[in-house]
Amino acid sequence: MATRATPMHGPVVAPSGAHPRTRRRAASTPPSGSDGYPDGYPGACVTAVWHGAMARKQRRKGTGSIYQNTRGQWVAAIEAGWTERGTRRRLTLKGRTEAEVRARLAEAHRRIAAEGLVTSFASITVKRWADHWLAQRQLVVRPGTYVSDRSAVERWIVPAIGRLRLDGLAPADIRKVASAQEAAGLALPTMQRTHAVLGKLLTDAVDEGYQVSRRARDVGGPGTVPSSRQALNIADARRILAVAADRSDASRWVAALVEGLRPAEALGLTWDMVDLDAATMTLAWQLKALPYVERRSPASGFRVPRGFESRHLVGAYHLVRPKTRAGIRVVPMVPWLVDALAAWRDNAPPSPFSLVWPRDDGSPRSAEFDRAQWYEIVEQTGVTVTLPDGTARRPLLYEARHTAATLLLSNGIDETTIKSILGHSTVLSTRAYLHADHTRTRLALAVSAQTVGLGR
Repeated sequence: MATRATPMHGPVVAPSGAHPRTRRRAASTPPSGSDGYPDGYPGACVTAVWHGAMARKQRRKGTGSIYQNTRGQWVAAIEAGWTERGTRRRLTLKGRTEAEVRARLAEAHRRIAAEGLVTSFASITVKRWADHWLAQRQLVVRPGTYVSDRSAVERWIVPAIGRLRLDGLAPADIRKVASAQEAAGLALPTMQRTHAVLGKLLTDAVDEGYQVSRRARDVGGPGTVPSSRQALNIADARRILAVAADRSDASRWVAALVEGLRPAEALGLTWDMVDLDAATMTLAWQLKALPYVERRSPASGFRVPRGFESRHLVGAYHLVRPKTRAGIRVVPMVPWLVDALAAWRDNAPPSPFSLVWPRDDGSPRSAEFDRAQWYEIVEQTGVTVTLPDGTARRPLLYEARHTAATLLLSNGIDETTIKSILGHSTVLSTRAYLHADHTRTRLALAVSAQTVGLGR
């Protein structure tokens, strides 16, 4: 007869040559009461057994068990329902000490009581969760948002804290990401964006059932800064339009500065959406380059979320719907733009996709090409924008849209009309309301056109 001592209740006697997995009841009497377990489980510990050289504390049925395995790790086990195959699902929680495992088991009971049966209480590293999060993220957000999120995760979040466990994150760890970006000289808006992505990643981890401390999730962002985008004053808008008027694609820049079209809306505008007789444009699509499932591999297909509506043109270029229904709208055109588009239609490069403003070969204009054309114009005028810190730079293309809004506002146009023109309100749904709105918006746009010298 060989005698072994358990770490809990004294010796356990096992016959010589017995199979190592043979269970034997302990000779000593187990302690009564809750044995010091969280929440004071009554009579939870009833015996100590040997199971494959593991010391196990058996507890009342349904409350789980705590034991130490052959590697010296403390383990808690609890039943958590059934698998799809009809077998029992058993969750195991490991820790370095018995007290740590007891606490985790108590937390498991609390979560099951609050949330019902869950599939896992384990923790994983930030990188492993981020990989899973991105795989799910691509199914629910727009491609551009996914690409931005992926960049933040892969370039900054994972390199800084990817090896750390979710349940071990501390406030200092969260700040490491912003510190790495600051050391690399990134602008504050980029740091703010990355912090927002990290916050979403951790919040979704908690919703999935993983533990992330509230202190880590409540770490403030890297700071705030006012938007650097500005509107051009009337004099500068006139100077830009004067240079643009000598270009064959002058209508493209009037559409930006007076009508307030977003760059993607202008590049995605097709001739069938332009009604020169009614002097209106229907803005229902935007031009976007969608990401491939595998980078730089067109054969892998395009990465798009569920329910995403798009029309493929060529390469990565697609016509896609705006982010919200508010972006789909019918906008009146000022008379100058109607005349310019009529002349441009006869001279524009033929496009197989019927794009209004294509490249010279008829293919879609990339956002980079479009910005380059804008910068070519503003450099000829010498127009600059002065930032709050006193530095100067070239006007951004998107600031043409800000200028359109400012022109409308400065001419006393009401906020509801401005939102209708710029696509910030709900889409107009009835013919009667469309007619009334077109009357107001046509007058409003005519005032803006006259302000910058385009009246007739």
